[in-house]
Amino acid sequence: MRAFLLAAALAMAGCGYHVSGHADLMPKTIQTVCVPAFKNVTSRYKLTDRLPEAISREFIARTKYHIGTDLNTCDAILRGTVNNYLANQTTVDPTTGRATAADIHVILSITFTERATGKVLYSNPNFDARERYEISVDPIAYFEESDAGLNRVAMQVSRQVVSAILEKF
Repeated sequence: MRAFLLAAALAMAGCGYHVSGHADLMPKTIQTVCVPAFKNVTSRYKLTDRLPEAISREFIARTKYHIGTDLNTCDAILRGTVNNYLANQTTVDPTTGRATAADIHVILSITFTERATGKVLYSNPNFDARERYEISVDPIAYFEESDAGLNRVAMQVSRQVVSAILEKF
């Protein structure tokens, strides 16, 4: 019985499975990453501040890389542009006719480049993110939820971008 359990444990240990999000396929020369402010070609200004902050926090939380601020000394640079921002009501209160929910749809272009060689390590010119938020129908209890929706979009983008860079999807 003991031999069987040992054989089963050895077989399972060599099965090739690994935990998603922990692969690191970036060049070993990269130690410092810079995430400058994103360009913005939309009328929504807050998102371009939140995205670099969220991506930097995600790099710190999930990797061994340091976040730098000097574009001339960092090993890699992640640049982004917010190309499109749409917010549309999706649900309406039938009694009042007021919107009760809205969807945010953001399209970005992301490029991650090794500074010394100029080699593009990751690029997605049509990165798509969506998030839904609720809108209060009671004007007295109204709470502006679109900012919280933008924060959730930034967190979603940061997780997906860092995973894509680390695993080269």
